[in-house]
Amino acid sequence: MNIQKIRKEKGLTVQQLADLSDLPKRTIEEIIRRDKCTVDNALKLADALGVTLDELCRPQTTE
Repeated sequence: MNIQKIRKEKGLTVQQLADLSDLPKRTIEEIIRRDKCTVDNALKLADALGVTLDELCRPQTTE
């Protein structure tokens, strides 16, 4: 997942992302650490970050 990369690009702290996504900070930290989450949480994070699920979840390819 690209949460950490996108979060930093948007200039958000983990706490700010937690507030925007209505998810506990600890949940976001676990998602970042484990690199996986539920679809429901992925949707909340994508909406909060203003990206699609594809942008959030798919590995970045170098072309």
